[in-house]
Amino acid sequence: MEINGFVQKLHQEQVERIKKDYPALDAELEGKITVHHGRKYIRVDVGWSGKYMIDQVGNIYGIKAYGVPHFGKQYGNLETIDQFYWGNYSAEKK
Repeated sequence: MEINGFVQKLHQEQVERIKKDYPALDAELEGKITVHHGRKYIRVDVGWSGKYMIDQVGNIYGIKAYGVPHFGKQYGNLETIDQFYWGNYSAEKK
C-alpha cells in the first residue's frame, strides 16, 4: 500500500471517532490530515498536531517532537495498516 491509502484510512477512522465522542465539533476539520514530504521522513499531521512519521522504507513511527521520530513507538508499516485502529490518540493493535 502507498501513503494515500494510509492517509485515507487514518482520516476515516479519526472522523468516525470524533463524530462519536464529540458531536458538537466539526469532525472533518478536526480530523484533517496534512502530509509533508521531507528528505528522510514523511510527516503526517492530524488536525493541527504532528502524529506520525514514515521513513523511506514505509515504517510508521510516532513522534517525540515535531520532526523527530520516536523509534520506540512503531506502528507497523504501510503494508500492515489494517492490523491497527488509527482513530484514537495513538494507533492500537486490533
